[in-house]
Amino acid sequence: MAQRYKKNYYFIIILYLCGLKRMSTLKQKFDFSAFWEKAKFKYKLSFLNENTLEEVFSLKLSPLSATLLLAGFATVLVVLTSVVIIKTPIRNYLPGYLDDDMRQQMLVNALKTDSLEEVIRIQSGYLLNITGLLNGTNKVATIPVSDASTVQPEEFQKSAMLTEFMRTYEEEEKYNVNTPTSSLALPENLIFYKPARGYISSHFDLKKKHYGIDVATKPKESVLATMRGMVIFAGFEATGGYVIELQHSSGVVSVYKHNAVLLKKQGETVDAGEAIAIVGNSGTLSNGVHLHFELWNKGTALNPEEFIVF
Repeated sequence: MAQRYKKNYYFIIILYLCGLKRMSTLKQKFDFSAFWEKAKFKYKLSFLNENTLEEVFSLKLSPLSATLLLAGFATVLVVLTSVVIIKTPIRNYLPGYLDDDMRQQMLVNALKTDSLEEVIRIQSGYLLNITGLLNGTNKVATIPVSDASTVQPEEFQKSAMLTEFMRTYEEEEKYNVNTPTSSLALPENLIFYKPARGYISSHFDLKKKHYGIDVATKPKESVLATMRGMVIFAGFEATGGYVIELQHSSGVVSVYKHNAVLLKKQGETVDAGEAIAIVGNSGTLSNGVHLHFELWNKGTALNPEEFIVF
């Protein structure tokens, strides 16, 4: 047993000595100082005149300096390319680099395209009707006209039903002068969401015919539906710009004016707090980025500050 361990010991010593010899041989083969001298050794590149053999231009470069020069040139090229892509509109053609302004413009263009398609559809239908009338394929609706000489005064007498309706209507509307009254108090269980984040720059004032409030906000702020309801109007007005109106329960109507983009269309149903537009500065009556918000109940303007905490 001892003889066996002794043989293994000698074998390990022999392997160790062979490894040292191999490392010494590799060290002799690869001399770092010699490699460094070769890397720094300069070569001369000369350009000679073919006829006179006169040296026109010469350049001295070592492998090390040539490598560093190429690396520096590549680094500068990468940096300049990155700067051009980031600072110019070229970035919009790269995936994931589409900015908010471009997205908003694309959304506005899509809405305008949809509006133009609707106008073209209506005009096409109008032209088809005119063409049918000219060709005789469409019948013209006729309304019988009574001879004025045959109409008797008693025919214009009000019926009992009409008289009762007019009396009821006049009774309901005689105090309706577009001012909030206690008779138009809203149910207590109604909860209103704040339509936009910001501060009130102009308050509700009936004397100045300002039937709502102006909420100054940051650009591109979302406009939120104050309650669940249906879009009864979504379009452009000269004074109000892009306007969207919602019909809610209990006869309440909310109006949102001067938007930059409308996110909902007429007939759609929205939930309370859902984004319906983007705050903007559209319309002739707007002098800055803000939201003009109105609340109406049965034809009467309400002060939003009495129902919503801004």
